[in-house]
Amino acid sequence: MSSPSKRREMDLMKLMMSDYKVEMINDGMQEFYVEFHGPKDSTILTTLFIFSPLFTAVLIYMLVNLSRGGPYQGGVWKIRVELPDAYPYKSPSIGFINKIYHPNVDEMSGSVCLDVINQTWSPMFDLVNVFEVFLPQLLLYPNPSDPLNGEAAALMMRDRSTYDLRVKEYCEKYAKPEDAGAKPEEKSSSDEELSEDEYASEDEQVAGKADP
Repeated sequence: MSSPSKRREMDLMKLMMSDYKVEMINDGMQEFYVEFHGPKDSTILTTLFIFSPLFTAVLIYMLVNLSRGGPYQGGVWKIRVELPDAYPYKSPSIGFINKIYHPNVDEMSGSVCLDVINQTWSPMFDLVNVFEVFLPQLLLYPNPSDPLNGEAAALMMRDRSTYDLRVKEYCEKYAKPEDAGAKPEEKSSSDEELSEDEYASEDEQVAGKADP
């Protein structure tokens, strides 16, 4: 059985060889950034055939239906990954650097309430699973009953079509390829919160009112 440090190195190399853009934060191999694209059907179906014995029938059904794309498709995010000393026996910590509108992601810090990883993680999984299975599942199947972003959760339960529009708006404003390539400090100083006036204007347009 390989040591945790050796396993971290092997999994990181496997992630890099899977065509993910990885940026190391320091000389160690426990903290790094990964460029993550909104889910696409090609990687999901591959993951399904390889890993389906590890999942329940319900989860397999969910993975198949990820091919529908969803409102996050086309977005690009910079993900911060921290591997604990006990990895792979303990799950990695995941956080979004550029903004995302999602019930289970804190809008300010980008931290993820990723129960799917915390509850089902085992040493059999690796970093490729995180980006090809767990994160796509999180984006396509949010859990509004356990939110970190209460506003997103309430909007999703109240009006799913308006929620989808808000998600796409965030993708267009914060999740373009150049946004994922920006350094965190650059993003924090240059990003501006969508104002309440902008929200009100968008809601009026959704309701069918004329533009001002």
